[in-house]
Amino acid sequence: MRFARIGEEGRERPVAIADGKAYDLAPVTADIDGAFLAGGTDRAAAALAAGELAEVSTDGVRIGAPIARPSAIYCVGMNYAAHAAESGAEPPENLVMFTKAPNTVSGPYDEVPIPRGSAKTDWEVELAIVVGTRASYLDSEAEALEHIAGFTVANDLSEREWQLEISGGQWGKGKSAPRFSPLGPELVTPDEVDFGNLRLRSWVNGEPRQDSNTSDLIFGVPYIVWHLSQFLALEPGDVIMTGTPQGVALSGRFPYLAAGDVVEVEVEGLGKQRQVFA
Repeated sequence: MRFARIGEEGRERPVAIADGKAYDLAPVTADIDGAFLAGGTDRAAAALAAGELAEVSTDGVRIGAPIARPSAIYCVGMNYAAHAAESGAEPPENLVMFTKAPNTVSGPYDEVPIPRGSAKTDWEVELAIVVGTRASYLDSEAEALEHIAGFTVANDLSEREWQLEISGGQWGKGKSAPRFSPLGPELVTPDEVDFGNLRLRSWVNGEPRQDSNTSDLIFGVPYIVWHLSQFLALEPGDVIMTGTPQGVALSGRFPYLAAGDVVEVEVEGLGKQRQVFA
């Protein structure tokens, strides 16, 4: 099943997507948030099957992030060997984790401002996991799958000078500028997603940049959820960005983003984003 949020920023309403049509989820939930994800998806499916959800038009309507603001955004760094190499690092032996501020979330087609003083704003297409139920000290990777509500597309935008050169040893400065976490357009439930074999691509001004597959992840989806649960409690609605493949500006092969640039990122079967940078 697929879910989305439509409408003006800050006033989005939840919808279910089926056969290319949108259906109002108001009879089931006020929003697509942690409370809904912890069991509400089954209620939504039942309501849709019973014909209880009214069809709504999405023509000319803004598409927001497919989940309301999460309590946390966790990110896995250098999770593709080729990206680690282009960053000048060896593939990690242990999973690298950093966080982004939850207020960085924006819609998949929203304009993104290049931060004041930035010279090295970079793009990163990623598969994002959305947590469905609380996960803490999970016993196995197989158990981890029971705690995933679905998947979506993420662009883990980064300011590389702030991340790496004036970071003080942590990456957070370069990761949490406004609108630096575009999500969506849809949240897709696990039964529709072959998360271990998804093509990821990105383009800047129509020119190809990244082209890889989640089969190349160093740490796969079940391991990421299980591993993180050993160190923190994942809450319903939390987002986990799983890492980006090679082909970013940090490689030195491409220029960093400038005002007027258009970035597109796509994960196979989950949809495509498009951001104009201002």
